Amino acid sequence: MEILPAKPRLTRIQLHPIKSLDPIEVPEARIGPNGGLEFDRAWALYTLDGRWVNAKRTPAIHRIRAAYPPDLKSVTLSAAGDSRKMFTATLAFPGDTERAADWFSAYFEQQIIVRYAREGFPDDGLAPGPTIISTASLQAVCEWFPELSLGEARLRFRATLEIDADGSAAAHNEVPAFWEDRLFGEDERSVVRFRIGDVAFEGSNPCARCPVPSRDPHTGEIIPDFTRRFCDKRRATFPPWSAEVRFDHYFRLAVNTRVPSTESGKVLRLGDALSL
Repeated sequence: MEILPAKPRLTRIQLHPIKSLDPIEVPEARIGPNGGLEFDRAWALYTLDGRWVNAKRTPAIHRIRAAYPPDLKSVTLSAAGDSRKMFTATLAFPGDTERAADWFSAYFEQQIIVRYAREGFPDDGLAPGPTIISTASLQAVCEWFPELSLGEARLRFRATLEIDADGSAAAHNEVPAFWEDRLFGEDERSVVRFRIGDVAFEGSNPCARCPVPSRDPHTGEIIPDFTRRFCDKRRATFPPWSAEVRFDHYFRLAVNTRVPSTESGKVLRLGDALSL
């Protein structure tokens, strides 16, 4: 019989207030109107013709730093331009989108539009809830790529919620790598229902990755052959509890979720238990 983790718990909440930019770690977060977390991916950047400006399309965005105070009422943006002049500005968040647009326009040397949405700008429109990953999964990736620290792996894969075992759990009951693969079913029309604290979730699908994890989150420098190496390791370490039929390719890590509208306004807190 398989031994399940005794007490999987929420051990990290990581918001990305501006899509594609730096995260902030918070002790608690409220479920927003679309099922995501309030202030997660709340700003998004666009060109005048309506195209995304994000890390998938624009590697120069990796050189921008975003820093937030604990109350998330402002953001300080900084970046080195081509002339090595440092662009720095502190803006009200999330209201000051016009000044933000001016700053990003100066940095990218083209007109940028900054949009704010209370429901956020999720990567998966069909499963716009928080993405979930276990600490052990990130540690496994660090073993595959020894040049990565755990902190850098978090910056590359940009998951919102991280789970691990309660500190009192016995070693054999720790949350193993890819434990989160339990949270989606064998059919794309099925969901796995679970709770974290008081919040109900529906696990949707394993998260397909884009080119971003292959790049240094601060410089954009690429690890050669990252995707192939990742896929080979993911296939070789595939857990028995995962629905392999959901993997049309193995460049997938973390779980996308949906959150019922009934949960809007509820709060997730560090230490909340995950129960299936």
